Amino acid sequence: MDDYASQRSRMVTEQIEARGVRDPRVLEALRTTPRHEFVLAEYRQDAYRDYPLPIGLGQTISQPYIVGLMTELLQLKGDETVLEVGTGSGYQAAVLSRLARQVHTIERFQDLAERAARIMTGLHLENVQSHVGDGSLGLAEFAPYQGILVTAAAPKTPQPLLAQLAERGRLVLPTGRRGSQVLELWQRCGDEYDCQVILPVAFVPLVGELGWKE
Repeated sequence: MDDYASQRSRMVTEQIEARGVRDPRVLEALRTTPRHEFVLAEYRQDAYRDYPLPIGLGQTISQPYIVGLMTELLQLKGDETVLEVGTGSGYQAAVLSRLARQVHTIERFQDLAERAARIMTGLHLENVQSHVGDGSLGLAEFAPYQGILVTAAAPKTPQPLLAQLAERGRLVLPTGRRGSQVLELWQRCGDEYDCQVILPVAFVPLVGELGWKE
């Protein structure tokens, strides 16, 4: 465990903080969330390297820098209800759980959702609720959300996600073509939405009614 702790510390210092992520709460969440628990056994030795890793079913765990950047863009203070679209490995939800009051995470693959839920239960992350469904439609039952984070790329921003934002709530997601997108930050101001393009990214596709087709 000491070796993993030192790897996490180097990951945060060299890959994330050095590239501009500065929120001390985000950095501490990344230092204390055991990323190696969320990767497949055959990739565990690479868990703290700065690139995505396969987790099965054509999905990936995002590179640490992107996790840190997207998390920081939500500007969480600790009392928020957050929605994550695309549970995947569960790592991003685990990071968010250390920064928000309640996290809802939705995944279309039941096997991935169940595996992630088992890991988070084992880590005693009791403020994460897992759901199986079409994340492109959001999760209206628990809206509004002060933050929504999408870990797969849509052709364009799904309108239900914008509608499920609370006032001044923030939505972070990649949009664009398959294999090449931009990371967008949206913020709700009444019935208006401000959008800022952050940087180019490459994510797996968001499959669903308002995403990509199978």
